Amino acid sequence: MREGPLAGVRVLELAGLAPGPFAGMMLADHGAEVLRVDRVKAVTDRPRTDVMDRGKQTVGLDLKSPEGVRAFKELARNADVVIEVFRPGVAERLGIGPADLHEINPRLVYGRMTGWGQDGPLAPTAGHDIDYIAVSGILSMLGRAGDKPTPPINILGDFAGGGLMLAYGVLLALFERERTGKGRVIDAAMVDGASILFAMFHHGVQSGFWGPRGTNLLDTGAPMYDTYETADGQFMAVGSLEPQFWDEMVRLMELSDLPDRGDKQQWPALKARLAEAFLSKTRAEWEAVFDGSDACVSPVLTMGEAVDHPHNVARESFVHVGDYRQPVPAPRLLGAPAPDLSPATRLTDLAAWGLDAAEADKLREAGVLA
Repeated sequence: MREGPLAGVRVLELAGLAPGPFAGMMLADHGAEVLRVDRVKAVTDRPRTDVMDRGKQTVGLDLKSPEGVRAFKELARNADVVIEVFRPGVAERLGIGPADLHEINPRLVYGRMTGWGQDGPLAPTAGHDIDYIAVSGILSMLGRAGDKPTPPINILGDFAGGGLMLAYGVLLALFERERTGKGRVIDAAMVDGASILFAMFHHGVQSGFWGPRGTNLLDTGAPMYDTYETADGQFMAVGSLEPQFWDEMVRLMELSDLPDRGDKQQWPALKARLAEAFLSKTRAEWEAVFDGSDACVSPVLTMGEAVDHPHNVARESFVHVGDYRQPVPAPRLLGAPAPDLSPATRLTDLAAWGLDAAEADKLREAGVLA
């Protein structure tokens, strides 16, 4: 059995794109036994082994065949959690929807991961991260003043608003099950998850505290919260929001006679002064200037550089899994056993999941199981 706070929790993860595997990874990182159920051909050709499949096992199953559905139900009979990533109604048509599985396992936590949710006019339609954060209102807030909205890769919808919220929902349902003895269906919609991440800003917009895109304290509008180019074409990140941190930055940069940062009308002039100053040294030189200070100024590292930064090295924030360096699980549970971050493997002990060995052999011969 795997070790960790979720040791003994069995998760069936139906194969899908980023959000579902990310939720499964978060659970596997802390001890859950996660079995990824993929298409037969995908497993036969080459089972997935990327970062989001670490610590998992994988099996191929043809869910469009009655035999494959029966086999999946046997796996679900002995599972604690199912992560399902289809459009609304697809799982029901396959015969593996929540009602189908709760009939044989009332304790099952059934997590449904979609972009639009299980209902509403957009529920049956396709979409991607950019669409979900657009409809949530978030995308309108991202970017610089006078420029078009800028999507921040697919972090807010897929991962933060999707996979992470689903993992959170699974933990809530498992906690509730300890009291009720019954599982629950989780409707994890990326459009909802992304919206809740911006709860503070909904209030800010409605109250008038938060203005148009790129004109505010935290969205590149303010000189004390932005990035600045250095002499070698690199960048430094400034987060000197509080007066004492700002004063420390100004002192270390040897600046004087700056415009009043408390006057928003002076922000453009102040940003110009800072931009000019940062261009006077290389990034490495500025790193030396601010090293150990409370100025809240940091180098903008590439992902390749981040793994070798002294702070990340000291905390062992990245580890090798297979051929790649990967971030360690977060949050850290102090005193807990080190998580199993081994690359994904094929499931070999089907009997441990309740699937009879003889039956498994028949399914393999029929091409239903890989």
